[in-house]
Amino acid sequence: MVGIIWASLGCWILVVLYEIVAIVLTETPTMVLVSNNFFFVSANVVGMLACYAIEYNARRDFLLVHLLAEEREKVSTINQELEQRVESRTRELRKINRDLEQEIAVREKLSAQLKQAEKMEAIGSLAAGVAHDLNNILSGLVGYPELVLMDLPKDSSLRAPIQTIKNSGEKAAAVVQDLLTLARRGVADKAVLDLNALVRDYLESPECLALREAHPHVRITTALEEDLLNVLAPGVHLTKTLMNLVANAAEALLVPGEITIATANRYVDQPLKGYETVTEGEYVLLTVQDTGVGIDPADCQHIFEPFFTKKQLGRSGTGLGMTVVWSTIKDLDGFVDVHSAEGQGTRFDLYLPVTRLEMTAVPRRVTIEDYRGSEAILVVDDVAEQREIAARMLSKLGYTVSTVASGEEALDFLRETKVDILILDMIMDPGIDGCETFRRIIRRHPGQKAIVASGFSESERVREIQRLGVGTYLKKPYTLEKIAMAVRRELARPVPDAGAERPDAKTSTA
Repeated sequence: MVGIIWASLGCWILVVLYEIVAIVLTETPTMVLVSNNFFFVSANVVGMLACYAIEYNARRDFLLVHLLAEEREKVSTINQELEQRVESRTRELRKINRDLEQEIAVREKLSAQLKQAEKMEAIGSLAAGVAHDLNNILSGLVGYPELVLMDLPKDSSLRAPIQTIKNSGEKAAAVVQDLLTLARRGVADKAVLDLNALVRDYLESPECLALREAHPHVRITTALEEDLLNVLAPGVHLTKTLMNLVANAAEALLVPGEITIATANRYVDQPLKGYETVTEGEYVLLTVQDTGVGIDPADCQHIFEPFFTKKQLGRSGTGLGMTVVWSTIKDLDGFVDVHSAEGQGTRFDLYLPVTRLEMTAVPRRVTIEDYRGSEAILVVDDVAEQREIAARMLSKLGYTVSTVASGEEALDFLRETKVDILILDMIMDPGIDGCETFRRIIRRHPGQKAIVASGFSESERVREIQRLGVGTYLKKPYTLEKIAMAVRRELARPVPDAGAERPDAKTSTA
């Protein structure tokens, strides 16, 4: 703008100078001066208008370019913000999608676990019912041979076959115990255990020696951690668990190979995801690993199901081995992890919760003579064979024995007769069960001593009857030694407070 003003002033200065020169110095005629002035003024005006037009167009173009640049910058900024928002939203949607996929996977897994649990519950209920009936039947196969053997001369030719009958009954009872473990309704005799000692005892057991003879190409090694922490568990069930895992590992070794049994202390500070999620806590880890053929991934999810096997059923087991492993660990609030690949072997990791309790001293060995007595005993059982076996066993030990077939009959009997101890069946049909029977008895006879005997019982029901004052739980089928020990232990126990329940009562089994 300043340039245009100076250019206009310059033109007008030239016109003024021309007028001065023309009038003062040259005395130019008036007509010529007017004509020239008109030309100069017109040219000056036209030049100024042309300059203004050029400047206007230049400024307009400049402003348009400047405005366009600003708009482009604004558009670019908005595009960047939109891209950032789109990217951020995309990340959020991807995260939501991943979370949704994980939730769907978790729901599918939980749904599968629920279906599996329902199936196991159904099978368990069937197994529990069958086990209860079988235990009543097996009591004769275990009890009567023992009574006969006590009366036979040591040189009798009948001792061997009768002992075989007794041994067969005990093996059948062990299978029934597997069924109860499967049903998770047996009452386990838990004790503080050292897993290292349990492993060493197993390696020296007849079962392990027989396994080595059947599979001479298999080498068993150990890697046991020193200063291993203790666990609270039933020794029989853990030994059976170890036995089943080692037996399966041996059968997976078709060529010379190795089975490794290892123990370790393990602290889990955050959940471990594997075959199942191991929660935080202190554990003793028991590992059984082999170099065998491995497990097909499609079969891995079914290996703990009852009767699932790739072997010929009936020739190499009952089909309950791995189910017993799973049920035993679950009863102990533990976890199982499985690592396997076809052709690369299999590793089972069992996580068992640690206990800070100290191990108790091993009780001294005693003879049947130490368990004889003369007290009065009332046997309450709805199965006639059970009443007869218990009566004959206890009579052999010198006790005065009476029997009744139901809880109601027991109440009637005790109205007129006093006894030192009761042996109560837990489940009696029809009529009241052992728990309700004892509850009514202690109302009339506070401090009455009793033991409960059954082939199957819910653990909560057992804890309830023990809170009422019952001391020992006796598992059927029982031997003469077992029932004798249970009776003497209960008779030696201090009399509980009259009618008082024991909230801290713990299950004691014989």
